[in-house]
Amino acid sequence: MNWLDKLPLTTLVILTVVLSLAPFFPEPHLLKKLKMLFAGKLKKPLDIVDLCFHILPILLLIIKLCRMWS
Repeated sequence: MNWLDKLPLTTLVILTVVLSLAPFFPEPHLLKKLKMLFAGKLKKPLDIVDLCFHILPILLLIIKLCRMWS
């Protein structure tokens, strides 16, 4: 995970905010996909990949923060 340690925290935070909230109107895409997941309607492979794409920066940020604090 050396590449994650070298990645600037500000860059990762900006990437996380943008990909988590895009598109900003009418509803964030991540929120829409999570609603589909909890409703049991997330069945198309493209929707699943899209959800993973939007969640990945959040997971990377969490991992980086955990590595910084340990």
